[in-house]
Amino acid sequence: MYKGDLPPPEAHQRLKANPAAVLIDVRTQPEWTFVGVPQVDRLVRLSWQVYPTMDVNARFVEEVRALGLPPDAEVFCICRSGARSASAATALAQAGFTNAWNVSQGFEGDKDADGHRARVNGWKAAGLPWVQS
Repeated sequence: MYKGDLPPPEAHQRLKANPAAVLIDVRTQPEWTFVGVPQVDRLVRLSWQVYPTMDVNARFVEEVRALGLPPDAEVFCICRSGARSASAATALAQAGFTNAWNVSQGFEGDKDADGHRARVNGWKAAGLPWVQS
């Protein structure tokens, strides 16, 4: 099991406080392009699922290892709402990463009463830095 779930503001604070910590955005290329990405110094874009089939990326852990992170590195996984990132953090923990965290609520958070995201909770709704291409 991964280390735990952190709301976006706490994950952001930990990223700022620990220069060795990494945020892995596990969403897909279209999400990064059209929705935006967190604006942090140590952001890695690495999909947990491969677009458009959304099959799990069988090389995910191998690709994280290729980053050269030590097994005790503080690693935060983020997706749209916190579900894919929980799976990614679990896979990292099972592979020996002892400090893998899930960013609960994700980048866009839960849907509001009108079915829109990024208004109720999540990275964007918290007012944390992000950019869009």
